[in-house]
Amino acid sequence: MASEKIFDNTEIAFELKSDTELERAHFLFKMISIEPLVRIGTAVTNFAIKASLPVEGLIRSTVFDHFCGGVNEEDCLDVIDAMYSKGVSSVLDFSVEGKETESHFDAALETTLKIIRFAAEKEAMPIAVFKPTGFGRFYLYQKKGEGKSFNESEQAEWDRVVARYDAVCKLAKEKDVEILIDAEESWMQDAADELVTDMMRKYNTEQTIVYNTLQMYRHDRMDFLKAQHKLAKKEGFSLGYKIVRGAYMEKENDRALENGYQTPICESKQATDINFNAAAKYILDHLDTISLFAGTHNEESSYLIMDMMAEKGIEKNDNRVWFGQLFGMSDNISFNLAHYGYNVAKYVPFGPVKDVMPYLIRRAEENTSVAGQTGRELALIKREKERRKLK
Repeated sequence: MASEKIFDNTEIAFELKSDTELERAHFLFKMISIEPLVRIGTAVTNFAIKASLPVEGLIRSTVFDHFCGGVNEEDCLDVIDAMYSKGVSSVLDFSVEGKETESHFDAALETTLKIIRFAAEKEAMPIAVFKPTGFGRFYLYQKKGEGKSFNESEQAEWDRVVARYDAVCKLAKEKDVEILIDAEESWMQDAADELVTDMMRKYNTEQTIVYNTLQMYRHDRMDFLKAQHKLAKKEGFSLGYKIVRGAYMEKENDRALENGYQTPICESKQATDINFNAAAKYILDHLDTISLFAGTHNEESSYLIMDMMAEKGIEKNDNRVWFGQLFGMSDNISFNLAHYGYNVAKYVPFGPVKDVMPYLIRRAEENTSVAGQTGRELALIKREKERRKLK
């Protein structure tokens, strides 16, 4: 199956897009492909939002509607149902970033719990997600990861972070909804990893509910994966890992340079690819104790995982193997995989327009920096437009 180039089928990829939506996607990716334009657009958008200029309508009808499902959970229902009609599940992602107060953390917790309850009622939503810094201050994770002692109020604050994780994982297990916990910068990740492992130990007893995220552009993640596997086997719980390439490369390299330590990032894109594929292979080799969520927009890695599944006799719809892409991107991978019976979920970001802007800006910047991604999207959209013309 994988030797067939299934990702070139644009009819399946864009079946849900009207001609107008296809034109909008073409326009957006064309804009995103011009780096200076992204920089200027980002600055102008940030200024407009801070100055409360009436730009939300414009943002909503262009970049927001392409990359986001809606402003709240109910608003996303049409998108969720439409994708599920083609076999693609949804992971609702509350994409409000950079908040630092207890009231925001409590609100993020309530939203995540609400999504889990929401997901439990909808077959189209088998998975939920949250970000570590959605539930607690970055500084706390960093301090704990560095092995420094908390003062009394910090300890109480950290206890609340742990309680939020626990509340989410407990409800996820009760409702049989898998929960993905995103990864962030390396200098806060040790504390998050430790906490997620505790949650796996507690809730991944009968089946895999809790998933951590491994950013495979970090050269230490294979060793971490193997060490975790050894621990899980010894203690008798299962592991869940979402593997991704990673999203903070420039930040990571800049900080390493500034502080005079070796960067945790692989030396090249090729080394990252090798690392990602090695992690996928390792997990598929140990599927009895580790479940895989392959978060990738890379066609080669997707074909490779399909090949490995076929070689090992792993059913396409085995719940221990999922593929994931972001909403608004790589529809050629998502919808074609689903068409052939694989488990696929789109990350569907949602939230108030102005609060989701940091997420959208990161998406635009990532698309300009990922070699070939925007060009590939444009080529596929163009091909589909031609195909429709000839119909």
